[in-house]
Amino acid sequence: MRIVKVPGINCFGKNNGSRNAGSAVLKELRNIWSSEKGKPVDADLLDVEEIHVDNSNLKEQEKLICENSGEEFENQERVIFLGGDHSISYPIGRAFLENCRKSRKAPCLIVFDAHPDCMPRKDASHEEWLRALIEGGFPAGNVMLVGARNSAREEIEFLGKNRIRQVSINQIIESIEDMSEIIMEFASGKELYVSFDIDVIDPAFAASTGYKEPGGLTSRQALYIISRIGLMKNLRAFDLVEIDSENDKDGMTVKLGAKLLAELL
Repeated sequence: MRIVKVPGINCFGKNNGSRNAGSAVLKELRNIWSSEKGKPVDADLLDVEEIHVDNSNLKEQEKLICENSGEEFENQERVIFLGGDHSISYPIGRAFLENCRKSRKAPCLIVFDAHPDCMPRKDASHEEWLRALIEGGFPAGNVMLVGARNSAREEIEFLGKNRIRQVSINQIIESIEDMSEIIMEFASGKELYVSFDIDVIDPAFAASTGYKEPGGLTSRQALYIISRIGLMKNLRAFDLVEIDSENDKDGMTVKLGAKLLAELL
């Protein structure tokens, strides 16, 4: 398994503090000795790379992330990408889709996010990346959105038109075991990419992010679901984004990111 730091941002200055979150999460991982499944964690043994990007040149940033992600998919069975903001998921998603097409396997994308990120396209920013990816050819029927709780009218229309499958926070509260099974069943028989925006978690547990939305998952619920997903043999890619490590005053958002990462190792 490879871990790739991706310090890409395209967030209109609203979460520039996420650019170095990958390094912060890996540093905090040194304070986690085992996953909750009891598997030892040794940060020194991890295979870590970084995609070096220029945040001032968005087109070149997007190109580099896409090209480097494609190389990772060619050579690795599973890759974890540490952002950065959610805009990095667009070039990673493009590379993932192309890899699936080459191998003639069905792609599946499960997005954990408080927002749909389906605003009308200008470019593939962190507010538009999912719409851009679907309009670029990712099969809408193979996309699931988990935890969205603040959607613009244009996003609601786009989700409905494309019949994007959704799982709400209330559904998870009612039965986290059943909904975890539904999420995993949705990805059955497909190559799986999971994109995890930290703002899907309630700001009471993960306050240091760009767009705080009350009423999200608890840290316990998130760890449970990610622990289950981490066991899936068809999980090819996972990204963790939107952690504002530069303004994480008590360090708890970064630490939660490290704990989520530990469940995937």
